[in-house]
Amino acid sequence: MAGGLYRSANAMPEGVPPPPDGATLISATPAIEGTNPPPEPGGNAAGNSAMMAAFSLISRGTGFLRQLMIVATLGLSLVGNAYTTAQIIPGMVYEFLLGGILSSVLIPVLVRRRKADPDGGQAYTQRLLSLAVLILGGAALLAVLGASVLTTIYAGRQGQDYRELVTNLSRLLLPILFFSGVSALLTAVLNTRGHFAAPAWAPILNNVVVIATCGLYIAIFGAKTVQPEEMGLGRVLVLGGGTLLGLVVQTAGMLPALRKVGFRWRWRFDFRALGLRELGRLGGWMFCYVAVNSFGLIVLFNLLNEVKDKSAGPLVYNNVFLLLMMAHGIIAVSIITALLPRMSAAAADGRYADIAADLSRGTRTVTAALAPIAVCYAVLADPIAKALFDYGAAQGGSGTTGPVLLVAALALIPFAVSQLFTFAFWAMPDTRMPALINVPVVAVRVLVQVIVFAAFSTSFLAAGMMIGNAVSYIAAAAISAWFLRPHIGQIGVAAIMRTFGRVLIAAVGATLVGLLVVALLPGEAASNRWLAFVEVAVGGAVIGGTYLGLAMLLRIREITDLVTMVRRRLGR
Repeated sequence: MAGGLYRSANAMPEGVPPPPDGATLISATPAIEGTNPPPEPGGNAAGNSAMMAAFSLISRGTGFLRQLMIVATLGLSLVGNAYTTAQIIPGMVYEFLLGGILSSVLIPVLVRRRKADPDGGQAYTQRLLSLAVLILGGAALLAVLGASVLTTIYAGRQGQDYRELVTNLSRLLLPILFFSGVSALLTAVLNTRGHFAAPAWAPILNNVVVIATCGLYIAIFGAKTVQPEEMGLGRVLVLGGGTLLGLVVQTAGMLPALRKVGFRWRWRFDFRALGLRELGRLGGWMFCYVAVNSFGLIVLFNLLNEVKDKSAGPLVYNNVFLLLMMAHGIIAVSIITALLPRMSAAAADGRYADIAADLSRGTRTVTAALAPIAVCYAVLADPIAKALFDYGAAQGGSGTTGPVLLVAALALIPFAVSQLFTFAFWAMPDTRMPALINVPVVAVRVLVQVIVFAAFSTSFLAAGMMIGNAVSYIAAAAISAWFLRPHIGQIGVAAIMRTFGRVLIAAVGATLVGLLVVALLPGEAASNRWLAFVEVAVGGAVIGGTYLGLAMLLRIREITDLVTMVRRRLGR
């Protein structure tokens, strides 16, 4: 139900309280005579999340620097929009083929086979990887051959030069779907074996390669805005080839970790032993889920590509969505990454009360931790846009980003909570209900976005798309919670609502203080990038400090536990 550009699986900051039972992520598989038992997963959910957080902070930081370099290289122009559109095409083809199925079906199945098979699921995983590599390789080849058709689907009614640029970039970027799929499968293999480090730091390699690519592009061609018809073969090769190379390096970076966890690669073609009927039954619903999401994204990008002036288009929308995902990834995605194997194991054992307890604590923790970030995004939207996106080829164009970020702040917490609840279904594993829920959710999103497109000018278009996202995330969270209850019982709604109420009071207080401090700061941040940095730093510190103080006064447990842990580690 994400409705955005990219999926991510990184981490959460240290300090999230451990699950109530303190259990490890995956139950140890007992040794069987004549076999090598799989290695013990390392640590509990909080420990794994804390370790991942260190890598995630670097990964998210370099990932955002990567996006800033793309903006500086291409500007907030039609070329930047074309590059963004070309990037979404392999991402959506991958999601259509494997991405959603991996999250919802394969990880829970791998957990079950690891516990049940005498070899710890080694042969099963080898068969699965062999089949996936063949499917992904064939799909990548067909996608490259059909790049012009895919451009027609996503690029809207822009001119011929724009569409040709998208097609040329897509031919270089579409092989990314193969490496994205292999990388995601390797991540699943490592996570189900209790190894979270390599998948957390491998994206850093990708980011570094793309940053270097942008630096090379600027060194050769300069940082200036050009039109689509000016993007010759050399520019396209540097930009598209460097982006593809980043995914290749990221995938290769995880291979040594496979040997560390005891997994050995070998081709296996006895695919019947995979239980393809079960995978097909579960994956069929997931295919419906992804198909509905794909429809929503096709509508979104066709609307965004209607922008022909200096209004916010696909690149601005993507910049803001990545800001949203940076906060979501550091705080929420790690909870999902750590809890999915745990909830899958609980579901396999019939311990549905444990799933409910994890969901309740996860929801409260995500809400309490993301609230001050949402306030900062809303109060400091304009200076953040000025500080981050006003340089190089994009200089002078940051004014279109602020309104989009303001609306995105309202979508941050609903997005994270809706994702958490969706993954709970997948852990059981139940792909039917999320697919059915996704139909009205995407329908609401598309309806709101089309209404915004029809009622407002293109200057409000990207912000309006975010409004559609926010409304659909709220609907997704509410409907998912309602249909989860018969499966796992009470999830502690009263405790969740108490936390929500206290978080809301603390967030409103932080907002008011933040607005006051920003109003009292001298100068006009919208016209000076250095003043914008000062406003972001001072305003962010005041908002964060006010929220923390109010959270302590209101006894928001998820925050007080974090403060207590930090004080303990500092020796106080």
